[in-house]
Amino acid sequence: MYIWNLQICRFMKNVHLIIQGDVQGIGYRSWMKNECKKLGLTGWVKNREDGTVEAVVQGDADAVAEIIEKSEKGPEVAWVEKVTTEEQPTDNILVTFTVVY
Repeated sequence: MYIWNLQICRFMKNVHLIIQGDVQGIGYRSWMKNECKKLGLTGWVKNREDGTVEAVVQGDADAVAEIIEKSEKGPEVAWVEKVTTEEQPTDNILVTFTVVY
């Protein structure tokens, strides 16, 4: 069983995102939470004081790649200028996806 868990961990990915553009006050965080839940991802999303949205997403590598691609467009009313990503070590504490206020 321990080896099986190691196998799963190899396919897990944790990525930190900063989304720039017109992304606050338009439901971006709620949209991201819903999209991540659909993809089975865990993590969090929050607005930053500088007008960007910050998120950490974790889960299946393909699902993480998909949310990064979706984040580049965002919800219909968003205007995303740039998404910066940085891979991080996986975090066992992330068990759900939440909006941080």
